[in-house]
Amino acid sequence: MGKTVVILQSNYLPWKGYLDLIHDADIFVFYDDVQYTVNDWRNRNKIVANNRLMWLTVPVYSDIKKSIDEICIAGDKYNWQKKHWGTIVQFYGKAPFFAEYKEKFEEVYVKMEWDRLSDLNQYLIIMISRLLGIKTKFVNVRDLAISGGKTERLVNIVNHFNASTYISGPAAKDYLEEELFYSNNIELRYKEYAGYPQYPQFQQQFEHGVSIIDLLFHVGKDAPYYIWGWRSGNFS
Repeated sequence: MGKTVVILQSNYLPWKGYLDLIHDADIFVFYDDVQYTVNDWRNRNKIVANNRLMWLTVPVYSDIKKSIDEICIAGDKYNWQKKHWGTIVQFYGKAPFFAEYKEKFEEVYVKMEWDRLSDLNQYLIIMISRLLGIKTKFVNVRDLAISGGKTERLVNIVNHFNASTYISGPAAKDYLEEELFYSNNIELRYKEYAGYPQYPQFQQQFEHGVSIIDLLFHVGKDAPYYIWGWRSGNFS
């Protein structure tokens, strides 16, 4: 069976659907040499705080002319980290499995130093993927030196790995040139996010679209079931 590739920009503490896509892939390419988008998921995500949704936002020197991997974190290097860690501890410290993952996340926010947003995002995404048991290979697009137009470049990346399938988020239907995949004998699939089961959450009205840490801290090693395992009844 041929390999499957997913190509996405890095997000800050992404939601479970992002990890679902990673799990589907044999190779996941961080697509961070494209233009940074302001007020997007690159530098922020939502958590549940006192029965409401709250943004965790990494302060950045945003410049629409820069790529994601050129964006630098703004202000005092440690101030935002301490604030984010303090907020996470405040609202998830009593979650059933917080203690199990505390050391890993505390290292990121207290013991490490971050200058670039992309480095932070990629580190967290890989770390969380491994905590979930995901074995996908991660690649930085900068290391590939592959060019081409918007869709053409994606096709070229898939061909670089001799892969047969490309999986995309559903929003990409609006701009992908699908015929380029078909003419290159690449199966194009769009990810479906519907049907995720609910899990215990610190909120009366359940919210799916929050950071993966919400799921991880609440259900621990059962998290894979709530992301992909429910489809087949197992965790693999």
